[in-house]
Amino acid sequence: MKAVFIIYNQAHTEKVEYILDRLGIDGYSEWNNMKGRGSRGGVPHLGTHTWPEINSATLTIVEDDKVTAILDAVRKMDEQNTDVGARAFAWDVTGVY
Repeated sequence: MKAVFIIYNQAHTEKVEYILDRLGIDGYSEWNNMKGRGSRGGVPHLGTHTWPEINSATLTIVEDDKVTAILDAVRKMDEQNTDVGARAFAWDVTGVY
C-alpha cells in the first residue's frame, strides 16, 4: 500500500476529485485552507491581502499499482496550468486493515 499526498491550489479541487473518481479511488481525506510556499517558484499561498491564493491537499491510501496513474495525472494537470501549481508525493504505508 502507498500513501499519496496531493497538494494543489484550491482552484484544482474539482480536477483532483475527477482524477480520483476516474481511477476508481473512493477513499480519501481532504484539507482546505492550507497555507505555504512551494519549492518551485516559491510564490506564497497565504490567504492574505498580499498573497491571496490558498491551497488544499488530499491524502489517499491506495494499492501500489494505482500510484503511477495518480502521479501522472497530477503532473499533467500541473503542466496544463502552471499558474496554479500542484504536486503529489507517495510513500509506503503499513497499517491495520
